[in-house]
Amino acid sequence: MITTAPSDFRAALPAGGRLLGLDVGTKTIGTALCDAGWSFASPALLVRRTKFAKDKAALAALIAAQQVKGLVVGLPLNLDGTDSPRTQSTRAFARNLEDMALPILLWDERWSTVAVERTLIEQDASRAKRAELIDKMAAAYILQGAIDGLVGSS
Repeated sequence: MITTAPSDFRAALPAGGRLLGLDVGTKTIGTALCDAGWSFASPALLVRRTKFAKDKAALAALIAAQQVKGLVVGLPLNLDGTDSPRTQSTRAFARNLEDMALPILLWDERWSTVAVERTLIEQDASRAKRAELIDKMAAAYILQGAIDGLVGSS
């Protein structure tokens, strides 16, 4: 099941459980995990993209190791809320994960990278350090926004 509706996603996970957040880029996939009670999200692994089968295997290993119950995928909408080529690519990526039998929530991520980069700049992180951290921190930002929305709507 893929949805943009938090209420549908929440209904698919009546007992909660750990969620995996994804910031899907062209070169990397930033990942983040939250606790089973949906309180806080933390950056996890950075997956360097290669062939989709290898990317999916890396995600499947993380899902199994962390007992993930659902996926939150950042959806890169245009500022006006419309789809872009990147949005379509991300939707296709999510469709290719459907056979993992986990509910998937597509979450608006328009400001995630900008917000994370500002935070890293404020912390005086070097350009190299920012490049290393930004995707998985963006995934955590996306996931935190989603779990805040999910908890707030219950």
